[in-house]
Amino acid sequence: MNKTVMSLLSVMLLASPLVQASSEAAWQQSNKDMQGACLKASQLSKVKVVGKAIEYDDSVGYSALLLEGRYPQKHMNNQRGRELCLFQRSSGKAVVSEADQLSAKK
Repeated sequence: MNKTVMSLLSVMLLASPLVQASSEAAWQQSNKDMQGACLKASQLSKVKVVGKAIEYDDSVGYSALLLEGRYPQKHMNNQRGRELCLFQRSSGKAVVSEADQLSAKK
């Protein structure tokens, strides 16, 4: 290969991670979508996000988010509760599970 082609290939290889990187606006929208899906999936009342999301790499494709609210069932007497939300980034689906044993670092 000639020197010009090699130089061009080198520049393209160095720039390729920049092309694949998501913009800040895209990350913010993704985070907003995750929070919305997790809050909607929650069974708690007065639910809110607690702490920051845990982002697993793309080979797993999930993010985790801790939620906190109040149990709406009468027998629970409005007791505080926590749920762990797993958000599948590729589909936008969220599932929650009771996680009262977890606490957020403040």
